[in-house]
Formats: sequence, C-alpha cells, structure tokens
Amino acid sequence: MKLIIDGYTATASPGQSLLDIVKELGLIQGKLSTDPIAAKIAGEVFTLNYIPVREKDLGADRESVRRAMAASNGVVRLLRYSDPTGQEVYTRTAQFVLFLALGQLYPKAKAKMSFTVGSGLYVKVTGAEDFSAQRFKEKVAEIVKADIPLVRRRIPTVEALEHYAVTGQDDKARLLSYREFPTLDIYEFGEYSDYFYGEMAPSTAFLRTWDIIPAIEGFMFIYPDGKNPDRVARYRELPNLHAVYVEGKNWGELMECETVADLNELVDSGKIRELIRVNEALHEKKFSQIADMICERGAKAVMLAGPSSSGKTTSANRLATQLRVHGKKPILMSLDDYYIDRDLIEPGPDGKIDFEHINTIDTPLFGEHLAALFAGEEVELPSFNFKTGKREWQGHKLRLSDSAVIIVEGIHGLNPTLLPEDLDKNAVFRLYVTPLLPLNLDDHNRIPSSYLRLLRRTVRDYATRNASVARTLSMWNSVRRGEERWIYPFQENADVIFNSSTLYELAVIKKAIFPLLDAVQPEEEYYDEVRAMVKVLNFVHVAEDVDDEIPPTSIVREFIGGNTFYKK
Repeated sequence: MKLIIDGYTATASPGQSLLDIVKELGLIQGKLSTDPIAAKIAGEVFTLNYIPVREKDLGADRESVRRAMAASNGVVRLLRYSDPTGQEVYTRTAQFVLFLALGQLYPKAKAKMSFTVGSGLYVKVTGAEDFSAQRFKEKVAEIVKADIPLVRRRIPTVEALEHYAVTGQDDKARLLSYREFPTLDIYEFGEYSDYFYGEMAPSTAFLRTWDIIPAIEGFMFIYPDGKNPDRVARYRELPNLHAVYVEGKNWGELMECETVADLNELVDSGKIRELIRVNEALHEKKFSQIADMICERGAKAVMLAGPSSSGKTTSANRLATQLRVHGKKPILMSLDDYYIDRDLIEPGPDGKIDFEHINTIDTPLFGEHLAALFAGEEVELPSFNFKTGKREWQGHKLRLSDSAVIIVEGIHGLNPTLLPEDLDKNAVFRLYVTPLLPLNLDDHNRIPSSYLRLLRRTVRDYATRNASVARTLSMWNSVRRGEERWIYPFQENADVIFNSSTLYELAVIKKAIFPLLDAVQPEEEYYDEVRAMVKVLNFVHVAEDVDDEIPPTSIVREFIGGNTFYKK
C-alpha cells in the first residue's frame, strides 16, 4: 500500500509497522526535537506500532484497507513533541515508566498523580520505606535504556476490575465499575499493568529528555524544555500556585470528592446537592476573604487576569458584590477597550496578527489613565468596537470617589508593563483566576485543568456564538500558546490565586456537551481531541434535576447559562 508520510512516499508491506517505515525513511535520529513519537491518520492518533496493512487483511486479489488508512487515502502526519498531542503522548509514556519503576523498586508503595506546577509534575508517594529520588531516577533511566516495547492488549473490563480489586488498587477498581464498555485496553510489562487514555510512544526509549528531583512526600518529574525539547526544562518553584493546588486537594478531602468514582457516588445517592452547596459556599467565602484583603490594603484598583474560560467575568462581578458589602463602589473595566485599532497592528512573521500579544494593548494609554484616576483626575475611557476593529470615544468619563475600586479584567492583567513605574504599586491588588480541578480519574490518571477549560469553552461557544466543536478546537492550540506566553509567566506575581473550578461541574456540564461531542465522526480533523474528552466523560454520571441548586451567580453558570450577571 502506498503511504504519504509527512510528504515522503513509502510502501507499507503486510505486517510492517509505521515505526519500521519511519526508520527506513531515516526520520529517527535519537533526538526528541526531531523524532516522531506518534502519528495522526485522518482524525485519529495512532501509536507508531500501528500496522497499516495486516497479514490477516490480505485478500486473494487485493489488500483490505484499514478504516483510518482508507479515510486518509494513505496520508500520515507524524506527531513530535512540538505538537500538543505529541506532548500528551510523551506524558502518558512517562507515566507508564514512572509507575513501572516504582513498582519494581517499592512493590508496596502507592503513587498518586497530583498536579503540574510549571515544568514539573508532582507525584506523591506513600508506603515506600527509605524512598530515594536518586535511586528512583536511576531505575527510570534503566527502564528507558531497556527500550521496552509499549504494546496494548485488549481484555474484558470484568477481568481488569477483578485484577485491580485483588491487587489492592481500589481506585482503579472503583473507576472501572462505572465503565459501560465490555473491554479495556491495557499496557503491561512483567507483573505490572495499567491503562491510560490515549496512545503512547512505541517504546520506553522514546522517553529521551527528563529529570527527577526530590519533593516532599514524593518527587517532581521534570519535562523537556518547550522551546528546545532536547534539554530538560529549568524548574523553578511556584509557591503561590502550589499552595492553591494543595488548597484544592484539601477541598476535595473536605467534600469527600477526590475522584470521579467519588463524584458518581454523590450523584447516585443524591448527595450531589450538598456538594454543590458546600462548593459554592467555599467560593463565596474566598471572594469575601479577597475583598477583605483589598480593603485592608486600601487598594484603588484590582487587576484581574486568568486564562480562557477560567470564569474571569463572573469572578469580577462576585468580587464587586463583596466589595459593596464593605461600602465600596466597584467599577468594572475591561482591558479589551484599550485594544489598538486593528489596522495599526503590525502582523507577525507569518503574516498574521497575534491578537493575544501585549502589543495589541495600548499600554501607555492605560497606564496614563490609571495614574490620572489615582491622582483624582477625570478621564474619558475608550470603548473598542469589535465589529469595526477600532477604538471609539463615547463620552464615558470617570473620576474616582474615595470609596471607588476599579476592577480591571483582561488576560494581560498581571503584566507589569501595564503599570507606570512611578505608580503606587500598593494601590493595585493583583488577582489571578484559574480553574485548577483537583479531581482525578484514579491515582494514575489526573484530569488536566486545561481539559476543564476546553469543556467550558466548547459549551459556551456553541450556546452563545453557535460555534461548532471543530471551530472551538481549531482555535484552542493558538489560545494555549498565547497563555503560555502572556499569562503563565506572570501568574506567580498575583497577590491571590483563586481556584475557580468546582468539583461537581463535570456531572452538570456532561449533559450539555455530550451530544455535541458524540456527533463528531472518526474521519473529522479533530476527532481524536473529541475522543479524549469523551473518554473521561464516559466515566461521569450526569447529575439530573439539580439546576435549581446551582446559584445564578455561580461561575458554572457562565458556561451552562443562567448567569444573572449577564442580565441588564
């Protein structure tokens, strides 16, 4: 069969894997920056161990083309670490190697995927006597060097459930009890077996760039550098972000909802209502505490930033409500109104305008206005017309009273270039809003925060902009790149980081999003991204008839509808 692999023409012989063909083409050089680690065929991602033409598919006169190969007409796109999907494949491969190494060194130990902080993944380890990060690192290096093939095996779900129950892995057994499909794909080596939601690299040797450093009650796995994957990223501690993750885990323990299985039990028992009440109360308490801090400082402005679909607008309004309790007069402003006219923005090297670049904001004008307002002067504020792409002046004038507090919302809110050097920095309170979901599928499979944000954005885009799932997904990687460049580098500068996730929302949002995802077909471009969302949601039970329990000011309402802050 003829294949076109990244523009190269090749012939696939029966039984020959993609990895074999890629090697023949000379595309494996032993470097993470250039080597493929998976492949995309039509809309699906496949391991390089995938065999385009199987021996059993050969007919008497012709070969039977496999579905994905037929849908793509033999076109294969190789995925490398520079591709977001490639990074996910790399992460799953690392997970397998880490848990395999831990099982071999410390058979009685248990490890739990906790959270990612910057370039490091924190894994908590319990039950390992005299755990040594250095010894563990050496064991991981040994497994990588062994070049162990990573091959999936399909087994009955009942068999997997019984295995994990007998071996004391209750977290996996509980999760699989909610699996509705009769079979399960696992990866195994020796006595160790595990399942992960997506493809992995063809062998352990593809885990080329990494490091392991000690951490309290476990270790940090350090990822490759995003700009140069052939070197390990420089890890720096992010104590503020770390503290919020820990707070989220504590909230999960408090509400007895640390895994999807816990969430399902609350849904099935009807206790989901209490979970909603407590979660919303914790949010309200946090907004109240933030308002206290702002007033104690005597701040005149709050710079509120956060990534896409983090709930910034609702957070700004809820904070405004709490400030009113203190007798303050909050004024909501948007950095979007300080956009430069579109026709005045220079395009990038690719000929396109990066609308998330800080240079699209008129930072000198914003700084001038903020300084003037702090000095008690009257300022006319601009408005940006997104239809015309131009700034407008509509006579909107503002002078701050003694009790006024400006709440400025925008993705660049924490960027220091917004504030004049001579401005009283103590008069500015910096708030970062982000949904750091503390819910795990099980101990070895966490749910990334970006996953929750994508679910939120997909539902909202469809409801408010009639945007298809494909339309939202087509923009997502660009949005993520903008966040990496313009939001995350400044998140640690915040005075407070607010975790805007709720433990119950997957059970609520599934009802709205599942029909949209289910309609995407395998041959469509973003099918694999959709399938990744579906694989998680398949385990989640829908919380029916709880709409009356979710407050109209809830952050969740910003995405599922019914948010009263949007009513005039």
